[in-house]
Amino acid sequence: METSTRQSGNATIVDVTGDITLYNTPRLRKVILDLLKEDRSPRVVVNLQRVNYIDSAGVASLVEGLKISRDLKSGFALYGLSRTVREVLELTRLTRVFELYDTEEEALRGASSSPASAH
Repeated sequence: METSTRQSGNATIVDVTGDITLYNTPRLRKVILDLLKEDRSPRVVVNLQRVNYIDSAGVASLVEGLKISRDLKSGFALYGLSRTVREVLELTRLTRVFELYDTEEEALRGASSSPASAH
């Protein structure tokens, strides 16, 4: 798994490539938490377009990011979920908790537009 970050307006986009597993989730967790706690990014958007698989450890890192973003009054959204990743979030009923979007543009608009419905 690889991660990179880039700015778009007031949002920081985290581009993730590869499977998110117990082995590599600490790196993703650190990136997300640093953006929220250290950089105080007003909105973190995680791009999952190039992620085919996520395990429970990866989901836990995303949930932790969401919780911290709420504590800090920051935005936190996910977009570009593959069918497999979406199914994992549906099974854990997290599609109702996360802001989920189909495209980067929708995710950047954020709370001003309604999240994408589960497909």
